[in-house]
Amino acid sequence: MAAKARKKILSKTEVFSSFFFGGCMNTAQMVPSAQIIVSIIPIIGILMGGAILFFYLLWRHKQVSLLIKTNSYKPARVDLRIFSLLTGLLLSGTGFILSLLFFLLEGLSYSLLGGLIPCVLGLALIAFYFLYPKDIK
Repeated sequence: MAAKARKKILSKTEVFSSFFFGGCMNTAQMVPSAQIIVSIIPIIGILMGGAILFFYLLWRHKQVSLLIKTNSYKPARVDLRIFSLLTGLLLSGTGFILSLLFFLLEGLSYSLLGGLIPCVLGLALIAFYFLYPKDIK
C-alpha cells in the first residue's frame, strides 16, 4: 500500500516537472510562463539589493551629519597596508583556484584570463603591502 502511495507521489512530481519545465531543467525547453518567472527573479534580487544599499547609504549619511553637528564625529582610520594585504590574499587565492579550474576544464584558452587577472591583481596588492613604508600615518 505504501508503494502505491509512493508511486502516486512520484507521478505527481513528474507531472509537475513536465508541466512547468518540459521534463527537464533546461530554460530553453521551459514553458514560457516559467521562463518569465526564472528571468524576473534575478532582476528583483538586484532591485532589492540596490534599495537596501541606497537606504543604508542614506541613513549612514544622516548619522554622520548628525554626529558632525553634535561635534562627536571621529572619522574611521583605514590601515591601507592591512587592507591591501587582505584584499591581495583574497584575490590571489580566488584567482589561483579559478585559473586552476579553467586550465583543467579547457586548457590554454582565453577563459584562463578569468582566473589570471584576479591572481595577478592579488599578487600586486601583496607586493604593495611589502613595499609600502610602515611608518607613514
